[in-house]
Amino acid sequence: MSAESGKRLNKYISDTGLCSRREADKLIEQKRVTVNNKPPELGTKIGPNDEVRVDGKRVNAVAKDKSDRVYIVYNKPIGITCTTERHVRGNIIDAIKHKQRIFPIGRLDKPSEGLILLTSDGDIVNKILRAENAHDKEYEVTVNQPISERFLQRMARGVPILGTVTKPCTVKARGKFSFTIILTQGLNRQIRRMCEFLGYEVTKLKRTRIMHLSLDKLPPGQWRNLTEKELSTLNEAVRTSSKTATIDETSALNKNPAVQTQPAKEKLSLQRRGKGHQGTNKFSKK
Repeated sequence: MSAESGKRLNKYISDTGLCSRREADKLIEQKRVTVNNKPPELGTKIGPNDEVRVDGKRVNAVAKDKSDRVYIVYNKPIGITCTTERHVRGNIIDAIKHKQRIFPIGRLDKPSEGLILLTSDGDIVNKILRAENAHDKEYEVTVNQPISERFLQRMARGVPILGTVTKPCTVKARGKFSFTIILTQGLNRQIRRMCEFLGYEVTKLKRTRIMHLSLDKLPPGQWRNLTEKELSTLNEAVRTSSKTATIDETSALNKNPAVQTQPAKEKLSLQRRGKGHQGTNKFSKK
């Protein structure tokens, strides 16, 4: 069917921008994929002369130099949902209206705003999403009460949420009610949960930077293509990154934006624990 030196089928499909590798495996298992008009096995490798179809539609191989790939920076406004599901009102795909099929790398909550990357290059997605690759993400955060030095120190040191302790991060005050935070993690609603545990409520959250990419003067609701220099730097930054995402990170690619990373009962317990802690927090009312 295909050469031993060819590309694995799930990677071949993912590279086209159709879906993630995990989703490609599901398509294969569901018999929605054919190679040369025959149902393939999961480990099938694709050669240059093989014809791949998904739901009957041919899937063409990505150009070797990826010249046909799309990479854009979008300034997501509040209210837009980071999902590719077109039936969801206010979904990010309809908001951008790009001619090519693209999907977001990670996500921002509906009430949050700011920088998000979108691409048709499935190969680069998992590399960027790997938390241990330490790719910086910077946010500007506003909370509902004055922040203290102790609050900043606790946020920077790590906060227990979702059954773990967040990794140490950089936190700096911007004003009486606002601060900047640089994360290398992507836990579900991480900043909001961290603040909640310490007795604060986030009233505004904006992502301003991912690695070397920033919003600059890009207005809310607008997008732009990455420059050649930005793309070159991005590829170099993830060149040695692992290509396999963790379960938590892969949920960002799931079609359902509300995918949770832990069972509901455990989350409820953690939320209650956080609320209980608020009452004894020494600086929660400062």
